[in-house]
Amino acid sequence: MTEAQTKFVELEKKKEEVKKYFDLLQEATEAVAKESGVGAYFQDAEGTVYKIAIPEGRFVKFEQIGYQRTRRAHEKRGDLSLTEAREAGFEVA
Repeated sequence: MTEAQTKFVELEKKKEEVKKYFDLLQEATEAVAKESGVGAYFQDAEGTVYKIAIPEGRFVKFEQIGYQRTRRAHEKRGDLSLTEAREAGFEVA
């Protein structure tokens, strides 16, 4: 097999594991939405701000409930702007 084919097979074998992860993440997102409501914000111990939101349809699989978050320290940007997080009352770097 070629290097590309080998990488594909390795990744394909992880597909079910990744799918389970995203299913669990979706369940957790829906639990937070049920607890706090769509449009709610919260912040983790590292300072990342999350907002429960209705996705804008960027994915093939359309989720009913999703989230946006500010960037993490090693990232250039997140899908929730620092300005919006500040306006919501959070301290972000």
